[in-house]
Amino acid sequence: QVQLRESGGGLVQPGASLRLSCEVSGGTFSRYSLAWFRHTPGQERKFVAAFNYRNGASYYEDRAKGRFTISRDGAKKTMFLQMNNLNSDDTAIYYCAADSGIILSSLRQPGQWDYWGQGTQVTVSP
Repeated sequence: QVQLRESGGGLVQPGASLRLSCEVSGGTFSRYSLAWFRHTPGQERKFVAAFNYRNGASYYEDRAKGRFTISRDGAKKTMFLQMNNLNSDDTAIYYCAADSGIILSSLRQPGQWDYWGQGTQVTVSP
């Protein structure tokens, strides 16, 4: 059973940076695609970024490109999301997700991911 635990969220001012972490336990770390989603009240979880282990490529939502970077540390079995130049629209609960069998065309669909963490709150406010 794969378990995910996020950390690194907090309250920051506009323009600041945060690095979120997602520790993965159980399963074979290198055989899982990993992703970040965000959730705000009244909305569905939205795709932020993903790493596809099958082709080694990373994918981002348009508003994250150039500001956010997804990365992994296999030795620590941890995924990161470096978020720079944050703004109020980035305020949300951020969740990490993992799946060993997800296909490329489904990466952006939250319902297609098998495992989820509990989330970490990111608040961007003056």
